[in-house]
Amino acid sequence: MRYKIFLAFSFLLLAFSSNAQQRRFNPDTLITIVIDSAVNIRSHRLNAQDFIDAIVADTGFYKAFRNMKRYSFMAENRIYTYDKNNKVDGEIYRKIKHNIIGGRHQTEYLVKQDKGNVYKKDGKYQLYTVEMFDYIFNNAYNSDFSKNDLLAGSGGKNGSYKDKLKTLIFSPGRKVTGIPFISGKTEIFGPDMRQFYNYEFTRGKYLDSIPVYRFKVIKKPSIADGDIIIRELTTIFDMRTFKILGRYVDMKYSNFLFDFDVKMNIELIPFNSELLPAKVSYQGNWNVPFHKVERASFLITQKEYK
Repeated sequence: MRYKIFLAFSFLLLAFSSNAQQRRFNPDTLITIVIDSAVNIRSHRLNAQDFIDAIVADTGFYKAFRNMKRYSFMAENRIYTYDKNNKVDGEIYRKIKHNIIGGRHQTEYLVKQDKGNVYKKDGKYQLYTVEMFDYIFNNAYNSDFSKNDLLAGSGGKNGSYKDKLKTLIFSPGRKVTGIPFISGKTEIFGPDMRQFYNYEFTRGKYLDSIPVYRFKVIKKPSIADGDIIIRELTTIFDMRTFKILGRYVDMKYSNFLFDFDVKMNIELIPFNSELLPAKVSYQGNWNVPFHKVERASFLITQKEYK
């Protein structure tokens, strides 16, 4: 059971295959932002530590997914899984209308299509990747997802592994304990890891109209991938409020137990004076002993909030 839980946690532990792009559905894993120019941080009375402190302290990015349950909206989900030759062997498409009726959240499937190798004989998903995607993003309005304001990233048994996963997605830069060979490498702003990264600062426009800062934490060219896990963490800040609107994460690691390389982009939009999810895109595959390689990509969009 614990081994299966560990595999499920490995939802984020995926390897991107660049030579198979022509066969893959390739979701946009780049944040929708137009950069105006490079900016001297000091001229704006900001420094790298201001951005780091905001990233580490932030809970608004996670709460944006909790906020979804208070609104009606449309969602469209496309998920593709791949065989060992990177050819599509499973496809999931959902067009979903989320409604608030009598104060309760209800889901109506307008389109529900499955093709290929998606489910096991017992009705569960073939891939842990898809299973964990379903938990994190499709069940965002359920009480299991929204009962805690803080992301502890610690503890034991099944629930704690989900907490660790949420911490890694929604609060990158914190130490996530209990993951073999990885835990200490996730704390990229800590004294042991900070030496491996450079910081880049620019400003631009998000969604063509929102003035933003883009703060990029990127590994130094001289650092080998084996020394770090997070190769890049890009965070988009609303220039007017300093709230986080977008996050791009690029992670890679390999050892004798597993190898992975994941690219994920999550974007929020302002609505009714709060933030709500707009897009989640992901691509990659992961490999652990005694288990088939998992390859998947997906694109989730939420819109028409009411």
